[in-house]
Amino acid sequence: MIDFHCVTGWSVRGLEFAGVPVLKLVELAKPLEPAKWVYVESLDGYSTIMPVEDFPRSENLVALEMNGRPLHPLHGYPARLLVPSLYGWKSAKWVKRIHFTDKYIDGYWEALGYHPRGCVDLEERFKTK
Repeated sequence: MIDFHCVTGWSVRGLEFAGVPVLKLVELAKPLEPAKWVYVESLDGYSTIMPVEDFPRSENLVALEMNGRPLHPLHGYPARLLVPSLYGWKSAKWVKRIHFTDKYIDGYWEALGYHPRGCVDLEERFKTK
């Protein structure tokens, strides 16, 4: 069970997801050492970025199911990234590509001033000047 937190203040608690653990993807991809960021692209053109250390955690996964059923298109079918420790805009829907990179690249919301990491516990909502 995970809790999903939106940067605007609402949360949905106790969601159950199933899919491919991100740890398994990292193990198979064997990213190069200099990677500092994970840049995620979606089928609809959306993108987001996060520090590489926030990506390979046991609770993170590429979700294929929610609450025992295949993901609904509104929730990211066919695949949605889930990073529960970060705000919801980091959990990209309709995942197309995951890049490991040493260069920071603004994603959609980051280009509009949202925080590069977005940690819920630290309330990292917006970039500081």
